[in-house]
Formats: sequence, C-alpha cells, structure tokens
Amino acid sequence: MKLSSSLLSLVLAAVSVRAAISEAELKENTAKGLRLISLEDGVDPVWKTEDEKLELMRAHRNFFDMTEVYEPNAATASPKSFAPLATYPSPSHQTAVNAIIKTINLSNMQNYLGNLTAFNNRYYKSTTGAAATDWIAKTAGDIAARYPASGATVTVFKHSWVQGSIIARIPGTTSGPVTIIGAHMDSINSSNPMNGRAPGADDDGSGSVNLMEAFRALLAAGFKPTTPVEFQWYSGEEAGLLGSQAIAKSYKAAGTQVKAMMQLDMTAYVKPGVKEVIGLVPDYVDAGLTSYVGSIIDTYSTLDWTTSPKCGYGCSDHASWYNQGYPSAFPFESRYGDHNPLIHSASDTITATGFSWSHLFEYAKVAVAFAYELGI
Repeated sequence: MKLSSSLLSLVLAAVSVRAAISEAELKENTAKGLRLISLEDGVDPVWKTEDEKLELMRAHRNFFDMTEVYEPNAATASPKSFAPLATYPSPSHQTAVNAIIKTINLSNMQNYLGNLTAFNNRYYKSTTGAAATDWIAKTAGDIAARYPASGATVTVFKHSWVQGSIIARIPGTTSGPVTIIGAHMDSINSSNPMNGRAPGADDDGSGSVNLMEAFRALLAAGFKPTTPVEFQWYSGEEAGLLGSQAIAKSYKAAGTQVKAMMQLDMTAYVKPGVKEVIGLVPDYVDAGLTSYVGSIIDTYSTLDWTTSPKCGYGCSDHASWYNQGYPSAFPFESRYGDHNPLIHSASDTITATGFSWSHLFEYAKVAVAFAYELGI
C-alpha cells in the first residue's frame, strides 16, 4: 500500500515519538545504574549495564555513552545545525609561527608526561583520575599566571563523575568564533579500570602534553588572537566520549560559534618498519578542515601526512563536536591500524617499542600552528 507524502510524514513522526526515550524511562534506568549506549548511526541507543559497557571497551567496540546528554523525546526535535563559520585559507604566518615553534621545549613535555604517567591510572571514576585533573588544571593555571597580559583563563568543567574536564582559554580581541584543540586526559586498563595500572603514555598522555606545551609556547610568545583559542582536556573519553559530549552540547545550547576543532588523541607511536606519517582520519570530520590541517602539516611539520583508513563510530572526541554540527579534524599518530597495540594496558609507557618523542614533538608544532593561523 502506498501512502501520500503528507500521510507518510505523519506516520514517520508518530514512529519517532514512540521511539524516543521518555524522561521517566531515562530517570528510572539511570537510577538502576544502566547506561544509554549508542553503537552506530541511525540505530536507536540501547540500555547497558556497567559490566556490559566494559565488555564493549574490551572488545574495542567504539560507542557514545549518551546517558548524561540525552534529551527525552529528542527523536522529534530538529537540532540546529552549525555550518563551518570560516573558510580556511592557506597558512600565511610562517615567520611568526616558526619563531614560536622554535621555543617548543621537548623537556617540558617529557616532564609533563612523567607526571601524568605517575598516576596509577587516570580513569574517570578513580581518585587518581580526579587528581590528574587537578594536576593539569594547576599546571595550566600556573602557566597562565606567568603571562597575565594574555588574559588566559583555566577552568574545570564539572561532571557528575569525579574527574572534571579542563578548558584553557586565550581570549580574542573579538568574541568569536572559537578555535578548539582537544585531547583526553583519562586512561584505562581494560582488565581492571578502577584499580589497574594505566599509565596512558600514548593514549592520551601524548596529546595532553602537546596541548600543555602549545599553550605555554603561545602565551610565552605574547600571542594575542583575534578570535578566542581554547585548549580542552576531556574526561571520560575511554568510557564513551563523556566529557567532550557534555562540553560540545553545552556550546551548542549556548549558541557558541566554533571556527574549528582539532583532536590530538595518540601522537607518540611509530610502528616499527612502517613509514613515519601523520594519519588524517577521514570519518566524522569536516573534509574542508581536514584538508586545511594537511596544509598546516605541509607548512610546519617535517612529517608527511596521509589519509588514514576510517577510525569508526565514536572513535575519539572529535566525533562529539561533529555530532553537534561543528567542523572537526583528527590528525592521528599513524594510519589507523598501524597504531599502538599496547593502549588500555599497563604497557602503554614511554619505554614501549615504537614510542617516539620526536614523533610526539611534531604534533606540538601542528597544535601551535593551528592555533595561531586560525586565531589571528
């Protein structure tokens, strides 16, 4: 039987209403300790226990944990879509950027990473995960305090779990749109998340220290952007992109304009015997911004870039911003599939075969250049 287009629309709308999760169901199941998990595009989220969620992590199955951000009856809503708010011209500030790049200090990043990996783990529910937030916030705050003329601020974005996320903001001479560089601070031992050893040197201590040193180098250089630049360290990435979903949703709700978001998640590993490259992830990203990141790499890095195989659904925090309609990009440590096999274990350390300080260093250069070229 064929339906008229108007009748079909009414039927589909009714199906959407029935498919939506009610506020009562959300509260009831959350009170039971269940989590609302999205496993793929176009498929309704499902309720999982914490143990079932952990099994997904152990099986390397990416997902969004939507429990904290789901809006009841959202299936009937028409979320506002933000198109990219800026074009991305060719890099044009080589003299200034190269001068700042020369001040990037590898010893600083080694010291930062030594502190991060000293925590037993940085799991989002653990006391040491919360302590890692405190340490990053204090360290970034101390950097900002050394350069008061920058007006830089460091704030902790609170969540319902113990580990907060962190936003370090360099204000612009105008209010926006904002350029964001992100990394996740948490780590996980998938065999024993709460108490197991998870140094997370590569995943994602590497990206976290890239952000810290890029933030320091820019402030030390007296960087005064036209539009704001933010460095964001996310909580709970390993548990379903929890922190980045919360922040991205809050920006969308506030009508915050985002010029570009770049994620640095794992930047330190080079597979033995494989050419050292930066892999540009092609899925859940803005193609124009990804191409622009390629031009940043061409201009400021000694490494070549290549298009990576797809990373997959819910792969890292860039996907949280993509899902809110913001332009995102994800330069990865390698082609996806050639990445560090020791993540989510006690063996993700700086002494692991394949860990490369020189490789990690290149991403700090990319972060500085991305912030400067888009912020000015």
